[in-house]
Amino acid sequence: MKPLTVITVKPSLILIMCLLLAVLVPVNPVSAENASVSTHARAAALIDVESGRLLYSSRGDEPMLIASLTKIMTAIVAIENGDLASKVKVGKNAFAKEGSSLYLKQGEEMLLEDMLYGLMLRSGNDAATAIAEHVGGSEQGFVYLMNAKAEELGLKNTHFANPHGLDAEGHYSSANDLAVLTAYALHNPVFKEIVGTQEKTADNPYEKWDYKWANKNKMLRLYEGADGVKTGYTKKALRCLVSSATRGGQQLVAVTLNDGNDWNDHAALLNFGFNHYPLKTLIERGEGISGYSFVTSRKFAYPLGQGEEARITTKLVLNEEPAAAGEKTVRGSSFGLKGTVVLQLGGKEIGRVPVYEPDRLPPEESMYMKRYSPAGTAAYPADNWLQALGSALRALLQMGR
Repeated sequence: MKPLTVITVKPSLILIMCLLLAVLVPVNPVSAENASVSTHARAAALIDVESGRLLYSSRGDEPMLIASLTKIMTAIVAIENGDLASKVKVGKNAFAKEGSSLYLKQGEEMLLEDMLYGLMLRSGNDAATAIAEHVGGSEQGFVYLMNAKAEELGLKNTHFANPHGLDAEGHYSSANDLAVLTAYALHNPVFKEIVGTQEKTADNPYEKWDYKWANKNKMLRLYEGADGVKTGYTKKALRCLVSSATRGGQQLVAVTLNDGNDWNDHAALLNFGFNHYPLKTLIERGEGISGYSFVTSRKFAYPLGQGEEARITTKLVLNEEPAAAGEKTVRGSSFGLKGTVVLQLGGKEIGRVPVYEPDRLPPEESMYMKRYSPAGTAAYPADNWLQALGSALRALLQMGR
């Protein structure tokens, strides 16, 4: 680790509350400057999954029709809110749904997990409707969950009107938002497994033959290291694609909207990211802090372009309080938290790594998942009464939203 600038924090109420609010606000990853890559798409984006850094964006914030890329949100909401072992019953609204289909029969029942494979591999609109009604109680109830998730992830140019992606008023997203959503979803092992599957067989109790679905995403066969994600098409949205690939421990996601040459464009985008912004480990978990008996709580890696590593600065923000006789002593929580290493690139914050007593390290969590952790004990820390007060205020604000 590079030499740290050390900052100590006095426990005045106003200062601590300000720091709490600063910690609780998500860090916006620094966008990389566009370099020598172009596509045939109306809009495109490229993101690093581990850090959430946008490596490329062209008209990335423009709201557009997204066709079946909608099902990325459908899948992650169903995985997070449904029971994968439960049976989904196909109702009249799902039966014979227009567009791409699994050709499910009305009244047919299928495990939610299997139906999610049909949703993502074959883009079944009937599956999307059945899943929505099963998990959300109704299609409208599920769409509410989709929009709530979009708000939670900060997708400001996204709004859903249905779970399948057929063109509808008030149904849109952007290339950047889809990149952020997919990077989030790929941290879920169930989602990651489904979208990377090339072929899936599912039980069909109503016929002598089983369902057998081949993934429509040709990137899984065309590009080395490809492991997802979703195709999409309607007459108005035209060809849409989200793809992912992993090389050398780095996973990237490419997004194109309205692109007639998407397979080649995605190969070019992914090659650009791997070649120009390799993932660089800056901090290892358990790494010691010079001059202190503290260690870092997790690994921190970030994709860096040429010359960017030299522009990274780090500072250590310690929790500190006055001791007897006017001396200062480092204040730790009952869980061993001693402070935070703050990393900046070109003066902009790119991440934080808490530091702990060596024998009190918590379980490791990725930087990206930490930013989007759901409301709960992890989201509302309470190491002392002032922190608890700040967490309580945040919880109330969340409830108000």
